[in-house]
Amino acid sequence: MEEDTDFRIRFSSLCFITDHVGFHGTIKSSPSDFVVIEIDEQGQLVNKATDESICKISKVLPEPSNFTKKTKLDLQILPFEEGSNKEASTLVRCSNDDQNPQCGSEKDTINSGTSECEEERVDVLGSLLDERTNELLTQFACDIKEKWNSKTELVGPSPEFSLGRILDKNRRAILHSAIRQKFPFLITVGKNSEIVVKPNIEYKELCLLVSEEEAFDFFKYLDAKKENSKFTFKPDTDKDHRKAVHHFVNKKFGNLVETKSFPEPNYNAGNPNIVITVRFREKAHKHRKRSRLEYQERKVIYTEANCHTLKMLKNSCEEKPRPLINGTNLTPRIIFVSAFTLRKENMEMFEAVGFLAMKLGVIPSDFSYAGLKDKKAITYQAMVVRKVTPERLKNIEKEIEKKRMNVFNIRSVDDSLRLGQLKGNHFDIVIRNLKTQINDSANLRERILEAIENVKNKGFVNYYGPQRFGLGRRVHTDQIGLALLKGEMVKAVTLFLTPEDLDDPVNRAKKYFLQTEDAKGTLSLMPEFKVRERTLLESLHRFGVTEEGCVQAWFSFPHSMRIFYVHAYSSKIWNEAVSYRLATYGPRVVEGDLVCLDEDSDDEHFPNSKVHLVTEEEESANTYAIHQVVLPVLGYNIQYPKNKVGLWYQEVLSRDGLQTCRFKVPTLKLNVPGCYRKILKQPHNLSYQLIEENDIDVKAEGSHIDEAPLSLLISFDLDASCYATVCLREIMKHDF
Repeated sequence: MEEDTDFRIRFSSLCFITDHVGFHGTIKSSPSDFVVIEIDEQGQLVNKATDESICKISKVLPEPSNFTKKTKLDLQILPFEEGSNKEASTLVRCSNDDQNPQCGSEKDTINSGTSECEEERVDVLGSLLDERTNELLTQFACDIKEKWNSKTELVGPSPEFSLGRILDKNRRAILHSAIRQKFPFLITVGKNSEIVVKPNIEYKELCLLVSEEEAFDFFKYLDAKKENSKFTFKPDTDKDHRKAVHHFVNKKFGNLVETKSFPEPNYNAGNPNIVITVRFREKAHKHRKRSRLEYQERKVIYTEANCHTLKMLKNSCEEKPRPLINGTNLTPRIIFVSAFTLRKENMEMFEAVGFLAMKLGVIPSDFSYAGLKDKKAITYQAMVVRKVTPERLKNIEKEIEKKRMNVFNIRSVDDSLRLGQLKGNHFDIVIRNLKTQINDSANLRERILEAIENVKNKGFVNYYGPQRFGLGRRVHTDQIGLALLKGEMVKAVTLFLTPEDLDDPVNRAKKYFLQTEDAKGTLSLMPEFKVRERTLLESLHRFGVTEEGCVQAWFSFPHSMRIFYVHAYSSKIWNEAVSYRLATYGPRVVEGDLVCLDEDSDDEHFPNSKVHLVTEEEESANTYAIHQVVLPVLGYNIQYPKNKVGLWYQEVLSRDGLQTCRFKVPTLKLNVPGCYRKILKQPHNLSYQLIEENDIDVKAEGSHIDEAPLSLLISFDLDASCYATVCLREIMKHDF
């Protein structure tokens, strides 16, 4: 297979960052020699995770029935700067009753102690943001208040603070609300999943009319958007001043709220106090009620906490006709969402998903997961499937064991997973047949110890692993991705169905298709267990082997699978780019390099605002280290290095016919914003043990380890999107 030879040459030309000699050995002698366990966002191994980790997430997410037009949090937070305003003894009320507004004479005072519930609400930002980002956000808020309090005008463009890209929509909504509730003098803006925080100029303008305490509480009220609630400003005897407040509120927020003046109870007729009351417009209320009803009709999720309610609802649905109001059926349509841990052995993940979909009577796009896992391995990963009850999942346990798959930790949840929603992976690996490199007479044990310690301290080049590209196949995933980016849909289908040089039913079916383009005939030849191939062929049979037909065929795959091939091409280019970067400049940081300013970031998805272009002065001063250098993964929202590496990117894109590519494939609804990836990574929690074939530990002093066949049991954790085979390559100085 000529292509596979080229592929191996491509990987053998990759760089190393360490300078030890290394050693030889064999990995993946069997799937049990390579165990991968996903680490969830709470740092738990998913093969041991309990329902508690799901509950922690669910507690943060709002209940749909408690919120109106947008997801908002009712955060009771003390004024931002203790002491900057005089300690408030009077709080402007925000009540939930719909009676005539009345401002009572009793004054609510701030309680120095907070309830457990309030503490949880105050700490929402702490639970959603890492400590460093939270500190920077608070400092940004302090700086804005300090400038305003000093009467200093903000010169130039409005200052901004970016929280980075938040891919999860629910988390973004919660963050938007939590920030505006804690800091009403700030506003938040969304830009391509990135949250940007800015000063709220309207807050400052209102402070010129009313006290800062009132402005603070008013903007919290406005953002919370509670139904049937009202807000009352402090009593005011100045008619002209009240008129100015009415004018400001109606001019800025008249489409949402209305204002009215009422006399304060027990007022003095000679010198009446008038209060301005704000309430949401009735029209908006009706609209929000309708939205809630539509949301409830569209999707009702039931978690373990309300299983009893679910049973009652099911019984009532069976016993009574579904109610109608104005001809509309109001009984909620139940959509079950179930989470589970999937254990699979020696199976591709897409094949596993396809098989599960077939057994459960759903489609592959109903499944969601945080990341892809190796084929020749035993892997454990979290998964979520829609439209399937936990009971249904439990019923197929015996069936799927025949395919060396297991499902456990089965439970109901309220949301799907997204790619990248994990902390990393834990690996337990056995390397067999250990021996020194050719012509190396050193002690094997010393070589192993030297290699492990070197990579433990210096890290490894963070290449994408060969399994991402389909090592051992005639056609690699990056080739399909390039065809999709160029809009060559028929070519992409042909590449996908290209057979290997093997004589088996699967490859005979593929050969028949390439010779005849007879989708129906190929479908009759393709084995049932090849779910992806059959899905594609069914679409081709229905729509034809034309450009449009192939577009429809690709749509038979879930979005995560379509984007996988495009990401594979971007990954291939990144691998080549980092090799060129290290070959050109070595481990020093040079002018025009890109560095990540966030030291604690383990995520590839940090925004452009956290990526810095190294200057000539910074190069001379050795301001940055090689572990901070990042390179862009191709997409429409990235910047390139301003040195030879940036020019190299442009040449490669031109070579592949993508010089005008915007990394969007509208016909397949694929948008690739790109990201940045650190060129070096380090393993965490690394441990190892040398064992003889009979499993006797040979690490004791005086052992003659060269006299018996040795194996190395090594365990470590890697951040998300890092590859154990790449880490082992750096340790062993050996291409697999």
